[in-house]
Amino acid sequence: MADLSGDDVQGPVIVVSNRGPVSYACGEGGRTAERGTGGLVTALSGLARHLDDAVWICAALTDEDGVVSREHDGGAFALDIDGQQTGLQLRMLELDPDAQHKFYAIISNPMLWFIQHYLWDLSKSPDITTREIDAFDNGYVSVNTRFADSVAEEVGARGGRATVMVHDYHFYLVGAQVRARCPDVLLHHFVHIPWPHPDAWRVLPPSMREAIFNGLLGNDVVAFHSERYARNFVLGCQELGLIADLESLEIDLGDRRVVARWYPISVDPSQIETTAQSGQMAEHLKRLTANRREHMILRVDRADLSKNILRGFRAFDTLLDDHPELAGRTTFLALLQPSRQDVTEYVDYLEHIRRLVADVNLKHGTPDWQPIELNLDGGFDQVVAAYKLFDVLMVNAIFDGMNLVAKEAVLVNENDGVLALSENTGAYEELGAFAVTLHPFDVQQQADALFAALTMERRERRERRLACAAIVRENTVAKWLHEQMLDLRHLGGHPPAAPPKN
Repeated sequence: MADLSGDDVQGPVIVVSNRGPVSYACGEGGRTAERGTGGLVTALSGLARHLDDAVWICAALTDEDGVVSREHDGGAFALDIDGQQTGLQLRMLELDPDAQHKFYAIISNPMLWFIQHYLWDLSKSPDITTREIDAFDNGYVSVNTRFADSVAEEVGARGGRATVMVHDYHFYLVGAQVRARCPDVLLHHFVHIPWPHPDAWRVLPPSMREAIFNGLLGNDVVAFHSERYARNFVLGCQELGLIADLESLEIDLGDRRVVARWYPISVDPSQIETTAQSGQMAEHLKRLTANRREHMILRVDRADLSKNILRGFRAFDTLLDDHPELAGRTTFLALLQPSRQDVTEYVDYLEHIRRLVADVNLKHGTPDWQPIELNLDGGFDQVVAAYKLFDVLMVNAIFDGMNLVAKEAVLVNENDGVLALSENTGAYEELGAFAVTLHPFDVQQQADALFAALTMERRERRERRLACAAIVRENTVAKWLHEQMLDLRHLGGHPPAAPPKN
């Protein structure tokens, strides 16, 4: 990853997210600390190496997280993993279990997640009842207040000035609460999932949706992965009667302004490429190579409704109907991670996936060939091995804030694989010109696109993949964070720093 300069940001940095950079567990061998994964943890951990004062506030999500928090009286402590200092202070908040359930399992997921991914079937759901009202007031509001209180304490300990970076849909109310108590901070909120058009928010009663918008307007910058999402946010502010400029993407609040920006998150190319070359790949590559047929279609996803997994399998079913010559020659490898199994909709969705796979395999399969290979328990090493081998990677999400699978896969594929990418992903703004476009609700179009990708000439496949990989290497996770730091420095009255060398 490109280095980030300590000059990129002035003063202390306070990061807020639901999940933190590490998760603790206790087993027979004692306490273990598992590193967090993903672009956010990678980027912020890299920044922390260059800062004298950075603290990350997150929820204590495991029993052992709670033990660690109590050992430090609920305060911040120096974070080390495997005996190595990370440069971060970590503060893990133990939450009241009832409030945490209401905050996470009723409001954040599924209520906000479904709104922002357009997943509700509005003819049937959701119903806003006293249960949801109570969960918002005594779950979402109370947990946001708890986090805001902790941020204010950390800011106060640093003389009242800091850069506060809040992440995702769990904490829409934190910005306004912190600003009320700490007027000299720079507040930045990054929304990692789609921001829908204003009408989508009318699912919520006015008191809820206005609280969400007003909470975000407590920040100096509200950031998204794509220009479309930033524009949708500004349109929503206009509907609240605020003065909002759709060209500059700024909201005028009278005594100050809020800017909406977009910064496409990415991956650390060196990290994923190192993993792809590790010795642990050999066994996975051997198995996958032995099991594959002439063509391999791959998908790697959480089993989330937004990922559009059912339509993807129906498109493959249609492909086999339309092109029987592919039978026995093409396998669809689906590496899925079960998600949010404490939420009824996700339990039902995973069962629907299993049933559809069984139906497709029964319809098209033979004694020695199953069209869809469904794997629900593979690790990241297996994922990277599959990245290296696919002919077509299918990413047909209904809506997705970014989709880092698309970026990881094109970096390490060794088979001139084609990216088949939904136009409704954030990644499409960067990679769409070199991908085969998928229209996520059009099953026939997706089937036709898969056929086009499978039968594309080798030279074109190679050119498309190399172009995608070059874009990912240019727009690294370090660049993603650096551009945010530049804007924050500008807002804080500091001259921009020189861009990092990638």
